[in-house]
Amino acid sequence: MDYARYETLRIARRGPDDSVLDIQMKAANGKLPTAGHAGHRELAEIWRDVSADDTVRVAVLRGEGLGFSGGGDLALVQDMASDFDIRARVWKEARDLVYAVVNCDKPIVSAMHGPAVGAGLVAGLLADISVAARDAKIVDGHTRLGVAAGDHAAIVWPLLCGLAKAKYYLLLCEPVSGEEAERIGLVSLAVDGDQLLPRAYEIADRLAQGSQTAIRWTKYSLNNWLRQAGPAFDTSLALEFMGFAGPDVQEGIASLRERRPPKFR
Repeated sequence: MDYARYETLRIARRGPDDSVLDIQMKAANGKLPTAGHAGHRELAEIWRDVSADDTVRVAVLRGEGLGFSGGGDLALVQDMASDFDIRARVWKEARDLVYAVVNCDKPIVSAMHGPAVGAGLVAGLLADISVAARDAKIVDGHTRLGVAAGDHAAIVWPLLCGLAKAKYYLLLCEPVSGEEAERIGLVSLAVDGDQLLPRAYEIADRLAQGSQTAIRWTKYSLNNWLRQAGPAFDTSLALEFMGFAGPDVQEGIASLRERRPPKFR
């Protein structure tokens, strides 16, 4: 498998027999990993390669720099709002990202620290075992931007933490600490920051040493809960991308550029 072709992901082997694939989202700005055109596409594609690679038993997803993920960069968001062809392409990538993580036959472990937003958060929360630093800051920022929470929220948040909590955090874009995320069931585990990677790697190594058929088939069975929510996800994603053609997202982009609260009509 040619992992060297990935420009925005740093990929290494570790664990028993090098069977754990360590996937790190690069922080191009030196601070946070952000998903531009290439990053968004690659985050959707990598899970197909993980599934197809017979030498991989487990994948670990983590971020570089100050946080796990910073969401889509504003240049990508502006292009989506301005160009139909780009919007249609990114819609397909967003759809493929969710279904590729759900259908990946290898278990995925995420290790989230600092801010966790956007496309990275999609994979982070859909991972089979999600580990967060206690002081991680999980935010779904869609409604702050002026579009519906569509890229993963409808398929997994209500299942993980219940509809009442999902509505509270998604409608208000309220941040969730890693500690609170564990309390409400949004993540599997919350640990001290210095234990984040050791704990995630320990879990990955245990998965790599277990019965691969048993683990993969258990994942497949459990993820039927997510597949049942597919129509809700498809609807939410369509409504999100309809919003990228509307007026509110322009104010959302402007407010982020100008570092001020949005003033929607």
